[in-house]
Amino acid sequence: MIRIGHGMDVHRLVEGRKLILCGVEVPHTLGLLGHSDADVATHALMDSMLGAAALGDIGKLFPDTDEQYRGADSVKLLEHVCEVLREHGCTLVNADVTIVAQKPKLRPFIDQMRARLAEAIGVSVDQISVKATTTERLGFEGEEKGISAHAVCLIEKS
Repeated sequence: MIRIGHGMDVHRLVEGRKLILCGVEVPHTLGLLGHSDADVATHALMDSMLGAAALGDIGKLFPDTDEQYRGADSVKLLEHVCEVLREHGCTLVNADVTIVAQKPKLRPFIDQMRARLAEAIGVSVDQISVKATTTERLGFEGEEKGISAHAVCLIEKS
């Protein structure tokens, strides 16, 4: 059985935090605020995977009220999501992540992001797509108040 999932996440940009996207630290003057490392792109991907398997969302698995997830590496959380999917007979076919940010320019980091996600999931890099776009200075992303990400994935459930 083939199933599709969609995920979306948003985090506010603030001073004094690292900017982590798809497990890659991107040099920038601002970082994302969140209970974990606030990796908005990896969060969207995990939600798409969990949604495709009808297993809830990351808030269910990793509640922000649980101190064990404070500052957590989202790629480690992704690895756990993959274990949960495998336990339910699901494997990732492919995933497509879109990061929405006015700045910084993300093109130089895309290949590294794809490789990082593929390694964590245990798939080939050609099964993972990561793209970045701006909003032409419109909305909170365009005003550099935050970054959002969308992800879709296809899973196969045995």
